[in-house]
Parts: sequence; structure tokens; C-alpha cells
Amino acid sequence: MSRALLVIDVQKEYFDGALPVTYPVGHLDQILRVMDEAKQAGVPTAVIRHHQPDPDSPIFRLNSDAWQLHPEVEKRHRDVLIDKQLPGSFTNTNLAEWLKKVDADTVAIAGYMTQMCCDTTARQAFHRGYKVEFLRDATGTLDVENEAGSVTAKQLQDSILVSQQMFISEVIATDAWLDRVR
Repeated sequence: MSRALLVIDVQKEYFDGALPVTYPVGHLDQILRVMDEAKQAGVPTAVIRHHQPDPDSPIFRLNSDAWQLHPEVEKRHRDVLIDKQLPGSFTNTNLAEWLKKVDADTVAIAGYMTQMCCDTTARQAFHRGYKVEFLRDATGTLDVENEAGSVTAKQLQDSILVSQQMFISEVIATDAWLDRVR
């Protein structure tokens, strides 16, 4: 098994911006642990960063402060930085080519938001034949309310993890994943 770690959208927007991630507790610490251990174990790591195509977007505006990677992620090792404009990290990016280059057959998903970019990327990876490890406590989300209704961050996280585990991903805790890569 040849793994690659995908660290998705750990950007300031999710801390100081319009979409502060609140669940699960300790999500950033877990992401940083995963990144540190991946480096130690020689697991290739892609850091993925989102920006909106609209140059006047109020969120994830290219080159804005909120668009920047979280400083702790910025200073950690990565093998590649991939910019995207849609929820799926494979769409209109070089992620597929990079995964072939590093000969990965398995991807581990960490980052934000669980229900959007992490979920979409996991589904895209599965559709391309990759085994997917979805890190339950190294992904995160927030309470959501819109025209369709409202859901707490915990409910949203749990529902996506249960859905992922049904067919697409192996949903595991960071500690279990770290045991695998050590």
C-alpha cells in the first residue's frame, strides 16, 4: 500500500474568517499531528488550497488574508501545493497526475470542511480507484443554517462520516492512522 496525505483547505477563512470551524474539538491539532507524522514516515503530502473564481467573492478571495493557509500548515512540510476552485480537489487540478507520480494507491483525507471539500474529494478519489482513509478527527465543520434547514456541526460531521463509511471510505481516527504509517 502506498499512501498519500491530502490536507484540504486549512486556510485562515476557517479560523478568522466567515466560516469558523468548531467541530470536532482539537481538529487543527490533529491535522498538524498527521502532517508531522506523515513527514517522519515519508508519506507524500499534498496541501490543497481553495479560492473562489469570482475576484470579488466575500470568502476565499484569491490573495486575501483569509485565503492564506493557516500559519501552522504553511510552515510544515508538503510535497506539493495544489490550488483549486471547486469542492473536488481533482477537478481542474494536477492532483491525479501528482498521485500517479508518487505511486499512491491510497489517499488519506484531512482538512475542511468535512461535508464539502473533504467529502467531494473522497468520492472523487474512490471513483478513480483509490482506497480512501477519511480521518474522522482531522476533518472539521461548523453549524450550518440555510433555506433547507439547520444542522449542528456534530450532526453534520457524524452524518458525513457514517455516509462515507457505508461504501466510499474507511473512516478512522487519527491515532489509528498514525499507527499504520509509523
